[in-house]
Amino acid sequence: MAALRAPADGYTLLLVGPSNTINATLHDIANFNFIRDIAPVASIASAPLVMEVPPSFPTRTGPEFIVYAKANPGTLNMASPGIGTSVHLAGELFKMMTGVRLVHVPYLGAPAAVTGLMSGQVQVTFDNLPNSIEYIKAGRLRPLAVTTATRSQALPDVPTVGEFVPGYEVTSWWGIVAPRNTPLQVLETLNKEINVALASPVMAARFSDLGAAVFPGSATQFGKFLAGETEKWAKVVKFAGIKPN
Repeated sequence: MAALRAPADGYTLLLVGPSNTINATLHDIANFNFIRDIAPVASIASAPLVMEVPPSFPTRTGPEFIVYAKANPGTLNMASPGIGTSVHLAGELFKMMTGVRLVHVPYLGAPAAVTGLMSGQVQVTFDNLPNSIEYIKAGRLRPLAVTTATRSQALPDVPTVGEFVPGYEVTSWWGIVAPRNTPLQVLETLNKEINVALASPVMAARFSDLGAAVFPGSATQFGKFLAGETEKWAKVVKFAGIKPN
């Protein structure tokens, strides 16, 4: 709120992600509308979430997990870093599209949720890949699928959820917005310079190491993306009846 109420001169910017488009529906703030009150500047990076289970879990693929979950309704716990996070909503979308019954267990942050998964306290999560990739490489977590439309270069042998749940897609992303009414020329300059930075091989390599990818584009494209994400998550929030803490 403070950033978006700052002078619209291009000197105050806000880093945004999926939680901003989720909160647009989850929290009813009378004098604030995320889409109305921002000026999109540029998308920066994107990454898959990864559907993962402990190595001891009895299924090794996404389809096997669905069969097992339907045979054991309401007995599997799904971890997240908290109510209304992208990890939580990715799991709720999975439940909505597959009909499985998973019990949501919100933790206080991503590290606690992943620790709970590795210890067997919970059976599945849809974690941001950069958070889990080292545990996956070490064999401490088993990836069943990534949530993006295409496979991740970081986990090329792991299928997408969409390969067995047609139409499912969730992307974790980061971008920059400014206060509304920021002059168009300022927005265009910022977008140009950000995209120049994203074109650097060093930048691309660093994101790749984290399991992410650069996400270049125009301010207009980012604005359309934000609107689509907000609409998508509004449907999931309403379907699951999610209420903020």
